Amino acid sequence: MLDVLIVGAGISGISAACYLEKECPLADYSIIEARDNSGGTWDLFRYPGVRSDSDMHTFGFSFKPWTDPKVLADGESIREYVNEAIADYEIADKIQFGRKVISADWREDKSLWCVVIQEKSGETVEVETRILFMCAGYYDYDKGYTPEIPGLESFAGQRVHPQKWPKDLDYKNKKVAVIGSGATAMTLVPAMAPDAAKVVMVQRSPTYVASRPRQDILSNILNAILPAQWAYNAVRWKNIRLQNYFYKKARNNPKRIKALLINQVRKNLPEGFAVDKHFTPSYNPWDQRVCLVPDGDLFKAIKSGKAEVVTGNIDTITETGIRMVGGAEIEADILVTATGLNLKLLGGTKFSMDGVEIDFRDRFYYQGMMFSGVPNLIQTFGYINASWTLRADLNSLFVSRLVNYMQQKNKTKVSAELVEDDRNMPAENPFKDFQPGYMSRGLHMFPKQGNHAPWQNTQNYLLDKKLLGKANLEDGVLQFS
Repeated sequence: MLDVLIVGAGISGISAACYLEKECPLADYSIIEARDNSGGTWDLFRYPGVRSDSDMHTFGFSFKPWTDPKVLADGESIREYVNEAIADYEIADKIQFGRKVISADWREDKSLWCVVIQEKSGETVEVETRILFMCAGYYDYDKGYTPEIPGLESFAGQRVHPQKWPKDLDYKNKKVAVIGSGATAMTLVPAMAPDAAKVVMVQRSPTYVASRPRQDILSNILNAILPAQWAYNAVRWKNIRLQNYFYKKARNNPKRIKALLINQVRKNLPEGFAVDKHFTPSYNPWDQRVCLVPDGDLFKAIKSGKAEVVTGNIDTITETGIRMVGGAEIEADILVTATGLNLKLLGGTKFSMDGVEIDFRDRFYYQGMMFSGVPNLIQTFGYINASWTLRADLNSLFVSRLVNYMQQKNKTKVSAELVEDDRNMPAENPFKDFQPGYMSRGLHMFPKQGNHAPWQNTQNYLLDKKLLGKANLEDGVLQFS
């Protein structure tokens, strides 16, 4: 029997393993990964230009400095960074690749999870673990989201979704149409533009875009004069504070932040460019994520004439491209549907307690990572308004503290329980201030949020750091037995 079973060998799972190695020398744990490599998102996505849209001082692990001058890093660099962490903490032999968690049943009589794992051969094995730590991300790795677009099947050229990018796709001197306006589309367009004949980003409505330097001047200076961890910590803390400040300003004074973002776009594009049409969203900043473009690469591609933005509704896909409502035709040899993700709660694993299926929609989030009445189960779901890894590291530290505490106190079960005063509290949307398409499509799967701590998903790193970092585990809600 394991003390901890970690599901997923991406950023979250490797964070969990490194923390267990650092903080819990007596813990016996293993990592289950369905893919053949570590890295999660950064192993799956291989489209041109794939990169982080968060700075690596906050997207990197708290315990491993990011020393590359590029702070908006490409996918390959992030994969290398994750693999370096695996080597640094000697956890490679803890990862079992090509194995997928199918189901997990809590056995009350044994006070443990019985987890069914499917091998590549299709055969299944059972593993018992005291704590189940789900680090499998938040979306379906098997299939991306493609909406119903009239005529899509009639397109005679090559059609690609970024989640399933072909290794041998040749777009040199080809006309490319990218449908979408999120971070993926805004990465693809400038990355493909130099080699393609023309790249057109076709969007139904605009997204907020902010240009950011690829390198952090303060980081470069501090790395030249300080030990790597000191320099990293200083820049990390600066960026956390700036992110938090900007987000709060956006929520409290959206008109001002909207004006600042739109004015920055105007400065980066030619005079007379239709910024109001193509880069002015109808919603407020941070109702959806703000897309970062390194060194304004998207704007440079547009100014060069190799890239274009078309905003409006698609009438139909034709054999040779896209016909917009109003009659405009966009010719394309390649059609990229950068139309988003399908959410998947807890990696799609089927959960039960003594054989009775768990419906997480009936549960409340505890501190954004546990579920009311469900023992020994923790999930990592990163921030929507800051870097994913900030939350992953906090959860990993919490689990490490939990494991040590339970071993010291000889406890085998921990459950977040609604006390009498909480049982009738109003249920809220845990992501009520965040409204992108993928979230609205999948929100029906998620647990509820209460109207007070600790039943809230705060989306506030600085607050969560206080709540999870050193707070008393005996808080009256966590019940140990």
